[in-house]
Amino acid sequence: MAVKVKTMYFCNSCGAESSKWVGKCPACGEWNTYVEEKVSIKSAKTMTAFGDDGDGKKRVMPIKISEIKTENQPRIQLPSGELNRVLGGGLVPGSIILVGGEPGIGKSTLILQNVLRIRSRKVLYVSGEESQQQLKMRADRICEGNIDCECYIVCDTSLESIFTSINNFNPDLVVVDSIQTIASDSLDSAAGSVGQVRECAAALLKYAKQSNTPVILIGHINKEGSIAGPKVLEHIVDAVLQFEGDRHYMYRILRGIKNRFGSTSEIGIYEMTHYGLREVTNPSEILLSQKGDALSGVAIGVTLEGVRPFVIEAQALVSTAAYGTAQRSVTGFDGKRMNMLLAVLEKRVGFKLAQKDVFLNIAGGLKVNDPAIDLAVICSILSSNVDIPIKKGVCMSGEVGLSGEIRQVTRIEQRIGEAEKLGFNTMIIPKNNLKGIDTLKLGIQLVEVSKVEEAFRYLFG
Repeated sequence: MAVKVKTMYFCNSCGAESSKWVGKCPACGEWNTYVEEKVSIKSAKTMTAFGDDGDGKKRVMPIKISEIKTENQPRIQLPSGELNRVLGGGLVPGSIILVGGEPGIGKSTLILQNVLRIRSRKVLYVSGEESQQQLKMRADRICEGNIDCECYIVCDTSLESIFTSINNFNPDLVVVDSIQTIASDSLDSAAGSVGQVRECAAALLKYAKQSNTPVILIGHINKEGSIAGPKVLEHIVDAVLQFEGDRHYMYRILRGIKNRFGSTSEIGIYEMTHYGLREVTNPSEILLSQKGDALSGVAIGVTLEGVRPFVIEAQALVSTAAYGTAQRSVTGFDGKRMNMLLAVLEKRVGFKLAQKDVFLNIAGGLKVNDPAIDLAVICSILSSNVDIPIKKGVCMSGEVGLSGEIRQVTRIEQRIGEAEKLGFNTMIIPKNNLKGIDTLKLGIQLVEVSKVEEAFRYLFG
């Protein structure tokens, strides 16, 4: 029977379909997200009453949950310890992982350098963006010419051809770079369209679950910073990892957005070098300046990314406004929150900063959203304003409220442990934040404050 072709409209955000174009998606509420695609309509199969669909194929029957047999399969340990931690302890057999990030951020480099160091498993690396020679050049640079692994490269964009290669090689791990370049011959739309991404991802998901082979997908992001393609792509995969960072800085953060096999609170930090990505096991080493002299406008704060504590440096510069209107410039911190903290300093503490330029920078090029860094921010601003440096060996952690009080922060014991490990001798913390914590074993002096004025009095006299 001939295949009929007709046009349908699909939502770029959630994948919902409609027979005509609509301005606002009724499923997700997004505007102007519907795109037109050609779809093939095949004749429907007749379902019989005996559990098959007319061509002799047996349907999957329901089974009682208590009768399902489970096997404790060990996770596949990847060469990168940071990647293993973000995944929750390694790669789960049969899982499908999506890694997204900006162009040039290092997604392909991260995955390629991991698969090149796997010795005991056969890996099939499918590339729809690069040629075999380009991948070989990158592999030589990463491994410095010493390539000794079971990694096979296939450069193809046809889904059917990719599955032919998979059936011929029977790999232990499949990498697809990238999912937006793969297209199925059963659809007439171009690669990267909503229908193609959804169809190819669903086919790879079915293969991963049936063969118990892990699949890693590399995905593009759009200008808003989310994964390109339908939202259903993020729903069907087991884990979504976002590779973040500024291309002008050397450091990258691998963050878990979704993980069915572990916590999404873990992050991995890498440094981009000429030979690939280097793991940064101690993040504080990249976030603290190695200057010997104490400088005004610098305060050390202890923050958390997920469940991982590290020490960062807040740098502030306060100067008289040269053109009448004061400037506010922020890098790595929320600008609106800094304006709120400046209002607290003026209203509750009495420092007049309305006619002064304030520039704030979080060292290392990272963006910090932890409210516990508030105390370090206002202390750095005040230190620059009065031109008095904060004593060396002092760090702090605390959230600042609108009334000028220092509010308690979470995981204070981990923060104190990180500061002590890095050699700080004094830490300013919120009052009554140590309930239930044994302070006798700590080798660091803890200064408890309840208001902003108390912290300033301790630091500047």
